[in-house]
Amino acid sequence: MKIGVPKETAAGEARVALVPEVVAKLTGQGLEVVVEKGAGAAAAFTDAAYKKAGATLAGAKEALGADIVAKVAKPSAAELKLLKKDAVLIGFLQPLTDQKGIDALAKQGVVGLAMESVPRITRAQSMDALSSQATVAGYKAVIVAADRVPKLFPMLMTAAGTIAPVKLLVIGAGVAGLQAIATARRLGAVVSAFDIRPAVKQEIESLGAMFLDLGVVGEATEGGYAKELTPEQQKQQQTELEKRIPDFDVIITTAMIPGRPAPKLIPADAAEAMRPGSVIVDLAAESGGNCALTVPGEIVEKDGITVVGSTNLPSEMAFHSSQLYARNVASLLGLLVKDGELKLDFEDEIIAGACVTKKETKS
Repeated sequence: MKIGVPKETAAGEARVALVPEVVAKLTGQGLEVVVEKGAGAAAAFTDAAYKKAGATLAGAKEALGADIVAKVAKPSAAELKLLKKDAVLIGFLQPLTDQKGIDALAKQGVVGLAMESVPRITRAQSMDALSSQATVAGYKAVIVAADRVPKLFPMLMTAAGTIAPVKLLVIGAGVAGLQAIATARRLGAVVSAFDIRPAVKQEIESLGAMFLDLGVVGEATEGGYAKELTPEQQKQQQTELEKRIPDFDVIITTAMIPGRPAPKLIPADAAEAMRPGSVIVDLAAESGGNCALTVPGEIVEKDGITVVGSTNLPSEMAFHSSQLYARNVASLLGLLVKDGELKLDFEDEIIAGACVTKKETKS
């Protein structure tokens, strides 16, 4: 059985689906791994490292023609044509937002396993690519903010006087938000955080941040995401946030609802009320953004306020994000490959949950 690792072709995508460390484990199990030449270059993984790990270096056609193809982003139209019928495709396939792409995979006869659809259950934690990539995004968001804000994060006591620390607010305390809190605290910022799920208050405070109580309490979905608020709750939340936002130098927003546009939490006038030099890093930019000033994929500067709308921060730290993602993929492969053979057990809730194109059991 052959596992293929093509080079990512999506604009701005520097990650690679499998890294040499993981390839070595797979080849050690007797599996054949075909890596497209240059697939890991943008993430600092050389062809020589893949070859040493036991992979075969080849072209895109060979990598995409494997029995199992591991990707990060969904395939392009050209890549889709190279996938063979009954092949298994693993990647971020966007099943909730790209029905056309899912239909094209089904028409091609491909078994699509979407990494974002892996059930968020204890047994699947090692396969949770959403969490691994959110960890990187949360960290990088703080680094981006620290680079953009014209202030030092920590309090400094110098011969020239004392410098006050940056005040930073994190909206949304999921995986990305908690990592942002931890990173900002390490850099010395005074951190506050808000989340509508009361259960995360203790997690926020355990990281040394202050919980910002806006008087709005929501619930969590089965997957751990915050449920969408009622219109009345949204209005109350926005009103309370508008009062507090001008107190902060940096705001990092992470509020997203799978398959839905990101909730607008920061209206334009609230962002513009921040002090000149303030920075907003919007991790929900890919789904429209939490701030009204966010432009997905762009950095906007208005009246001295900078709003960063990067849509793929994990790709900007491609070495470690690829390493984490590859381990997620390897864990999933452990369910798919038994004794060197592909065995799709759709009675397994992980495989059934991740599969977005084909549910029947292969004989």
